[in-house]
Amino acid sequence: MDYKAVFHVDQKDGPVFQLALNNVVNLLNAIPGQEHELVVLLNGPAVALMAGAEATPFQEKVQELAAKGVRFQVCANALHRFEVSREELLAQCEVIPAGIVGLIDLQNQGFAYIKP
Repeated sequence: MDYKAVFHVDQKDGPVFQLALNNVVNLLNAIPGQEHELVVLLNGPAVALMAGAEATPFQEKVQELAAKGVRFQVCANALHRFEVSREELLAQCEVIPAGIVGLIDLQNQGFAYIKP
């Protein structure tokens, strides 16, 4: 079985983001050796959690998960709206034009939607 899921974080809430990361870790632990495509998509105020000092508590886990193939997508619209520069983002971030479009596209491709 191929596991495809998008974990959606849209609030600047560290514990919720940590829960999303824990969900990803738990999923990976439950499906060892299985094919998977996993995306953590941040939009709205949550984009700040991937930048500067706000990202520090999560940096190690993000790096670890990215090394396992997990993609981290960040909404360009939200970056602009919340005045977060691309240069501040963790290196693992992929900036996409619009988070909501990204969510729709992923769901149309068969990704399960997970909202921690």
